[in-house]
Amino acid sequence: MSVEQLKTIEVAGTPKEIGFAIGKADADSIRQQLLTLTEFSALEQYWQGSSYLWRLDAAARSVFPEYVLELEGMALGAQVAYESLFLWNCRGDLPLNEGENPESVEHAPEGCTTLLLPAVDGRSAVIAHNEDGPPELNGHCYWLTVRQDNGTNYSTFHYPGMLPGHTFSVNSRGLVQTINNIRVSDLKTGIPRHFICRAILDSKTLDEALEFLQRQDRASGFHHSLGHSSGNELLSVEAPASGCAVKKIKSAATHANHLLNEVFCGLSQTVTESSAFRQNMSEKLISESVSTDPKSILFHQPSQGLSIFRRPNDGGDDYAFTLATGTFCISASGVKWQIHLDKNEIPALSN
Repeated sequence: MSVEQLKTIEVAGTPKEIGFAIGKADADSIRQQLLTLTEFSALEQYWQGSSYLWRLDAAARSVFPEYVLELEGMALGAQVAYESLFLWNCRGDLPLNEGENPESVEHAPEGCTTLLLPAVDGRSAVIAHNEDGPPELNGHCYWLTVRQDNGTNYSTFHYPGMLPGHTFSVNSRGLVQTINNIRVSDLKTGIPRHFICRAILDSKTLDEALEFLQRQDRASGFHHSLGHSSGNELLSVEAPASGCAVKKIKSAATHANHLLNEVFCGLSQTVTESSAFRQNMSEKLISESVSTDPKSILFHQPSQGLSIFRRPNDGGDDYAFTLATGTFCISASGVKWQIHLDKNEIPALSN
């Protein structure tokens, strides 16, 4: 059986050098795919040159200047304006008016479903993740390995034009992170959420990662699944701008694209039909499953109708496509990972 291959790229150096190399690799995809997306056009129309956008930029520069340098380097390497890439990286931080929101159901492509399996009976803990994104970017993403001068290296599934960290990733300290989009109406000026994801890639421990997620100066947030090879603990962290709820995973759990913790019951959020279905169906499959293979859940796709494994014609109301599935087995001996493309049982890439 032929297996579709996932492109790999390795870069190294200072933040500016790393960003430049990534931007150069991304250049064609940024100009031909990303900048032509409907969502990007809407962002430009409403937010380009806005004072709100530059307040987000100022917050990022004040706390994470090294990651701003990465993004500036990326823009130089791709030969596009820094503002264009910063705008794209802030698309979930911008509180647009109703009817003008590119994060609305019509154009929002960020799905994702995560499965967390704690260590049981000698088996490694597992975090597995369907990365759902714009169908237009299928074939334009790759596995990026970054070797930094600061001594912490990492590998991540990379979208063109994006700061690394918002998909599924593992670093050389044994930390695993996967991200699920959430759509919560508590946005404010502060550190853009993609800069928080990027900072966690440099974290040495779970406690250090949580320090970033518990900052009160965040503009918005995601759901983060976290694990570390130093112990068996898996964390499911919901971190909108107005709070941070940390759940230690004691039994098999799953998370789609809306807040579940009761501490956030008063927050206004968008729960798409697809997210509700994926949450409910994955929980149902967990309860019924006798298999420890996470693909038995994340590859769920009936002949018609809503599915966990996303395709544009699956009937979902949050426009998305499963670009890749990453599985991370976490134990004291380290992290073993596999990446699957298009439901193929044979991994496209593994360590």
